Order: sequence, then structure tokens, then C-alpha cells
Amino acid sequence: MPAMDTQRLRLVPMTLAAVDAILDGDKPRAEAAIGATFPDAWPNDELISRAFPYSRAAIHADPATRLWGDSLVLLRDEPRIIGSVVFKGLPPDGVAEVAYGIEEGSRRAGIATEATRACVEWALAQPGIRAVQATTFPWHHASLGVIRNCGMRQVSTRDHDVLGELLVFERAR
Repeated sequence: MPAMDTQRLRLVPMTLAAVDAILDGDKPRAEAAIGATFPDAWPNDELISRAFPYSRAAIHADPATRLWGDSLVLLRDEPRIIGSVVFKGLPPDGVAEVAYGIEEGSRRAGIATEATRACVEWALAQPGIRAVQATTFPWHHASLGVIRNCGMRQVSTRDHDVLGELLVFERAR
């Protein structure tokens, strides 16, 4: 994904150098690779496990597929990372799955919606992509708001092995 600007944000593509630094736990090296600072609590184990569901070897073997569409969210005029929008790789079936996270101090300002919407629209414009999906729990009202504000509609449910029912939303071309 190319770097993109929205009204308030700059979306910067995830690079292999940044991934390696993050997975090594080397925050200064990650910040240098990205050209922006992380919040104090980021990157943490939870963020890393969600953002990089593949092994380092798999990412290195095929970064174009594994890091497809993954971006960091920065304020447009400030070199500070406030979140991320990631896909679970380039989908072989044309249905991309998006996930997002915004640091606590930047929530409730529409930033997740603004960043995610831009990334969903980018994905839907890519050859071979016919839909973008997102999942969340029925009780996660903030996430439900982001998903619905990105134009997604619920298409199904599935079970999470620990936390129960997940709602599956989709936006098609």
C-alpha cells in the first residue's frame, strides 16, 4: 500500500525493516525505520500478535503477500504513531480481512473510522479484491461503530474458542 493522507491522518506502509525491529523488541530501531515515535505502551505483545499473525520466516519469504495493505496511522502533521490498520495478508480468495487499533489516548475521535475507511477503500480498488471483512464481538460497541461507519454490513457469525460469538461484517465492491 502506498502512503496515503486523509483529512487528519497519514497512513504509512509497514516495511520489513520496521517489522524486524518491532519483532526484535527494538523500539528505537522501529521508530527510526518508520520515521515516527510510538506511544509509550506500543508496540506490546498484544499488538504484535494481532498485527503479525505470521511467523517472521513467512513474512520474510513473501513480504508483498504477508504485509499487503498493512499501515501505521500517524497524525498528519506530527511524526507520532497512534495506531495501525492491518489486513491478514493478500487474500487468495479475493476477500480481505481488516483489523485496526488506535492507542488509548487517541480514541473516541473518529480516527479508527477515518483510517480504516481509507484502507478499506484502497483494498477494494485493488485487482482481485471483491470484498473486505471485519470481525468483532457483539459487546464491542466502539468496534461495531467503526465497522458500520466504514460501510460494512453483517453477513454471518462465527465462534471464537474462548470469548464466544464473533460477528462477521463485509463491504463488497
